[in-house]
Amino acid sequence: MYHTQIKTPVGPVIALASGKGLCALEFDRPERMALLTRRLARWHGPHAIKKANHPTLTLTKQWLDDYFKGRFGNLKTLPLDIRGTAFEKRVWGELMKLKPGRVLTYARMAKKLGKPRAARAVGGALARNPIALIIPCHRLVGSRGSLTGYGGGLAQKRWLLEQEKAIRL
Repeated sequence: MYHTQIKTPVGPVIALASGKGLCALEFDRPERMALLTRRLARWHGPHAIKKANHPTLTLTKQWLDDYFKGRFGNLKTLPLDIRGTAFEKRVWGELMKLKPGRVLTYARMAKKLGKPRAARAVGGALARNPIALIIPCHRLVGSRGSLTGYGGGLAQKRWLLEQEKAIRL
């Protein structure tokens, strides 16, 4: 695996790429790094990580540059190596369909997945999102539009939603 740190307006993030694609984009915060370490051990087994240029990391930097400059129309699909449970992958897949400027509640996402009582499970899947920002878990909000839980911090979630000029559906 290859890794780099990327500075963003919402703080530094760590990007990791495997031979298949981007496998992690995580806020460089102690609690998130601990989760990343556990996630890598579970889903990628023994692995070596080296700091090096990699085409996927270059594409990720360009994606983030476009995103933070508000060039949402330029955001291209990145090669991703997403690993998680079947339910987590369903949640993350639905999140990736949610365009910048749009938000959903956890409950509404659960209903979209055909599991109307699974709002908390949706929240759990978001907490384990391996690819922050690109899998936009910041676009899910509480039942009354409240900002709840975000691995990067609530101030960062607010900043991201303001950046996107998000509206509630």
